[in-house]
Amino acid sequence: MKLSYLWHGLPGHPIHPPLTDATIGIYTFATVAGLVEVLGITDRNGAIGWWLALIAGLIASAPTALTGLADWLTITWRSELWWTATYHLLSMLTTTVFFALAAIFGHGSYTHANVSTGAYVLTVIGFGFLTLGGWLGGAIVYVHGMRVLSLANEPTGRAVAPTPHPEKKAAEGA
Repeated sequence: MKLSYLWHGLPGHPIHPPLTDATIGIYTFATVAGLVEVLGITDRNGAIGWWLALIAGLIASAPTALTGLADWLTITWRSELWWTATYHLLSMLTTTVFFALAAIFGHGSYTHANVSTGAYVLTVIGFGFLTLGGWLGGAIVYVHGMRVLSLANEPTGRAVAPTPHPEKKAAEGA
């Protein structure tokens, strides 16, 4: 077993995409929780959920970003894939900055179980960049085919197995 499997994952089972699912889900929850508080649908719980989800999203962003960076470093410099991945990286960094600012500037309101307008605007801007980054991340996989094995006729048991595929080991030089 290669040490790089810890940050790249196994062939056909990269680590970065499932981490992005968790991070996107957490930030989406934060945006919705903040919205229900701002609209007056909840009277405290939305604000508490909003701020705690922002913090959880920021924590989840660390391993997500590190595994994404590890993948980005393997891409051929200035290739079309590299440009798409670089725009994805920049969008996700911008996302993290806006959510961090929302958590920082919204903490005072959060302590009173409220969501301030300014902090929620930062959240919505962060969510916009999150959506753009997710779109670009999808292009990396579904358009450029990064980390896709394309073994359409692979038996289901082997396709979902968390072990390297023998035919790909030879291609990787393992």
